[in-house]
Amino acid sequence: MSFTLALLALRLTIGAIFLYHCRPKFSQKGFMQFIGVAEFAGGMAMILGFLVQFAALGLGIIMLGAIWKKINEWHMPFSAMDKTGWEFDLMILAGCTALMLLGGGSMSIDWMVLGR
Repeated sequence: MSFTLALLALRLTIGAIFLYHCRPKFSQKGFMQFIGVAEFAGGMAMILGFLVQFAALGLGIIMLGAIWKKINEWHMPFSAMDKTGWEFDLMILAGCTALMLLGGGSMSIDWMVLGR
């Protein structure tokens, strides 16, 4: 039961983070608007437990892109007291990786429909 609750907590947390962070991207044009839509769809899928492994893969790819941009274009450190580093992005990537490998758990639409 605790494993099921852990997966549920991870899904809800990651879903909420992506739903919150997708909103400003809707007002932008082009690729960033596409990322906003992908983050919204992935966040909703996480919260509902629908196609969790695919959503985790897509959101993980987005996080790899965010980490790459912060390191190579913005030259941000891993962490700093005066600015946000890329440690937060790495934590989200780790959560997405776990959900991609483990699935959404028994409290998900995937489990109810597909049995996994």
